[in-house]
Amino acid sequence: MELLSKLGIDVRLLIAQIVNFLILLLILWKFAYKPVLKMLNDRTKKIEKGLKDSEEASKKLEEITEKEKEVLVKARKEAQEIIKKSEGEAKKNAENIIVEAKEQNVKMIEEAKKSIEQEKVKMLTEVKSEIAGLVVSATEKIIAEKMDSEKDKDLINRAIK
Repeated sequence: MELLSKLGIDVRLLIAQIVNFLILLLILWKFAYKPVLKMLNDRTKKIEKGLKDSEEASKKLEEITEKEKEVLVKARKEAQEIIKKSEGEAKKNAENIIVEAKEQNVKMIEEAKKSIEQEKVKMLTEVKSEIAGLVVSATEKIIAEKMDSEKDKDLINRAIK
């Protein structure tokens, strides 16, 4: 201690300054350093949370984008299937219409043939009856006597056939 007093250092004053420094250090630690550290730690946690939330939002956005793409692809496929199905149904309907039209044409042709055949038979019958009448009148003129109507019909039918 003598050495310190020869250098002009008062030991009591030095101890008092060390105690004052430690008290000041303790006060600063308690009231300044801890709150600043707490504030910095809180801010660090908020920043980390913000970064984590940002990453999660980015991942969710990517997932939503992927799902959106999948939905669009699925919708396009469904639309194509609907179009193909509609085209197939349209072709079937067109084929059915064509078949029905052909069937109607065939029926109309058959009905026309039947009608023509009936007209032909009717005309032949009329022609035969007129010929029979002409034959009868010619025969009457030739024979000059009328036979009974039963014999006339029999004679005419044999002549026509």
